[in-house]
Amino acid sequence: MTSLFPLFEPLRVGALEVPNRLFMAPLTRCRAEADHVPGKIMAQYYAQRVTAGLIIAEATMAMEGNSAFSTEPGIYSTAQVTGWKAVTEAVHGAGGRIFLQIWHGGRACHPLFNHGAQPVAPSAIAITNEEVHTPAGKKPYVMPRELRDDELPGIVAGFSKAAENAQAAGFDGVEVHGANGYLLDEFLRDGSNQRTGPYGGSLENRARLLFEVIGAVSAVWGADRVGLRVSPLNSFNSMSDRDPIGLISWLGEKLNACGLAYWHVMRADFLGEQKGDVMSAARAAYRGVLVGNMGYTPEEAAEAIAEKKIDAVALGKPFLANPDLPARVTAGAALNLPDETTFYTPGAKGYTDYPAMNG
Repeated sequence: MTSLFPLFEPLRVGALEVPNRLFMAPLTRCRAEADHVPGKIMAQYYAQRVTAGLIIAEATMAMEGNSAFSTEPGIYSTAQVTGWKAVTEAVHGAGGRIFLQIWHGGRACHPLFNHGAQPVAPSAIAITNEEVHTPAGKKPYVMPRELRDDELPGIVAGFSKAAENAQAAGFDGVEVHGANGYLLDEFLRDGSNQRTGPYGGSLENRARLLFEVIGAVSAVWGADRVGLRVSPLNSFNSMSDRDPIGLISWLGEKLNACGLAYWHVMRADFLGEQKGDVMSAARAAYRGVLVGNMGYTPEEAAEAIAEKKIDAVALGKPFLANPDLPARVTAGAALNLPDETTFYTPGAKGYTDYPAMNG
């Protein structure tokens, strides 16, 4: 029987010392109030889950006008900063640690959520294998507009300002969202980036925007309070790359110089279409804290940590449905099953009403 002890060893994550290696992965839950402002129910939700070694809060709009979910939170307005401050105070008051994932939706944004504005992307290539959830039902994604090179400094500045606002809101750090077919990932992978010039073509050029964002955000926080999430295999949002193993190896080598708190790697594909061992490639290339994500059981994660294949695991749905997940894992208790019909619906049902083990 696999020992679960490795999950509960403390870990130095950049500037933080965390008490265990069970991290809460970022999960879009669509519970923000009007104007993308976090409300009281979000503070309750995150405070329920403070026994995670680190909470990584959900994808949050770095700048206005780039909504992909209609009711996701933002971090660009004073009201949003105030709303998030109530969340961080609740988490810290209960003894937890929380990073904010900052994000630009890129071509996954929709005019219905953005006053009719056309979404932007590295290239004018639309998402075709998904549909967007709207109040009027599922709708197809629209063709994005290709960003000009001279617009990209504004994107970097938007992430920098979001980082400043996350500091003002009391977070412990930020995670740059470079995964799942959103803007930074769209630039990184060659299936969605077919531009020429300094931000297209070679892997170094395709990664340029990502590293500019990492640099700007690190200048605000210090790199030891910045994480990065990537998904080299995920085909969600019509994403692909001709050489995901080469991409992850190159990225890991380059990230060694950045001094980040951690690198968060999604190891699989939501749709099961693209396969490969990206975690071994990431571990071989990267010398910092490596966080594995997607489909790990506690037993598999403990074994991977013991064998130094990863340093921590980020769990999504298990934390969604089990606010006291570390205690349940320790006790060998049964887990609540997540109610997928409530993942993106408003209110407490399927959000803050999952019972604790002794509840």
